[in-house]
Amino acid sequence: MSAADTTTHAKVPPPRPAPPPGIPAKPRGQRTPRGTATPWALLAPCLLILALVMGYPLVRLVTLSFQKFGQSQLWGFQPAESVGFANFSQVLGDSEFWAVVVRTIVFAAGSVIFTMVLGMLIALLLQRVSGWVKTMVNIVLVASWGMPIIVATTVFKWLFDSDYGILNALLSKLPGVELIGHNWFASGPQGLAVIMLLVVWGAVPFVVITLSAGLTQVPKELVEAARLDGATGWGVFRHVTLPILKPIIVMLTTLSVIWDMGVFPQVFVMRNGHPEPEFQLLQTYSYDRAFVVNDYAQGSAIALLTVLLLLGVVAVYMRQMLKIGEVE
Repeated sequence: MSAADTTTHAKVPPPRPAPPPGIPAKPRGQRTPRGTATPWALLAPCLLILALVMGYPLVRLVTLSFQKFGQSQLWGFQPAESVGFANFSQVLGDSEFWAVVVRTIVFAAGSVIFTMVLGMLIALLLQRVSGWVKTMVNIVLVASWGMPIIVATTVFKWLFDSDYGILNALLSKLPGVELIGHNWFASGPQGLAVIMLLVVWGAVPFVVITLSAGLTQVPKELVEAARLDGATGWGVFRHVTLPILKPIIVMLTTLSVIWDMGVFPQVFVMRNGHPEPEFQLLQTYSYDRAFVVNDYAQGSAIALLTVLLLLGVVAVYMRQMLKIGEVE
């Protein structure tokens, strides 16, 4: 038997039939107009709803920020006057505004760091427990994640109550600790720390569930190879697990920054609808200037500056999304 007889002959696909006369051949890879229009047709209802729900408020916000608009203009006693960039100059020249900006950035940074660290620790712990324990923890996480913000804020408000709070009673049982009647909201740093715990408590479930899903994609072969090479637990996490989870961690961090920069109901409800100056964040400060001081134009200017600040974070998020899409 010759070598030619033992060689498997590859099947050659039949040639593509030529198009009928008068019809030009479509170049390979070129989409038809129908295929291009179909995605936009499917997205049209969603885009229309977004334009109606977000388009008008955003346009109105920009318009008010360049006008003089107070209670007189709201009730129609005086017409709205265009003042150019006067509202922005007044806001940017106010030291209180910059104090609020710094407080908001510190608050968001602390919330994001604690959320990511605690979420990662819980996700790693879930990889080492039995199946029923993991199921119970996931149920608790989903239940806490699905709890309305107002309900969670009210629960935390009672936990840290100075007269009837259970936390003060439990901490006072420790040797040398006496916190009966302690008011956690007597100072801004302590009160914001409590609100930060509330924000972290509500954000951790999403981070844990997402990271747990990402940990299932870490190849066990790489982990075993790293351990055979003498890597410790920290070495395996740093050189194997962390690089694989990096895209997820970047997205979660960016989303957490966006959410924590926009914290409003936690502060508003915790302070009974009247946040003190040391509790003001950007969202509550804008609300206070618009609906308490009745300077809607300046409140709109603060809100627009907040939007511009968040757009920088959104740009980072979109860039990371595009990078992940290119890798995939």
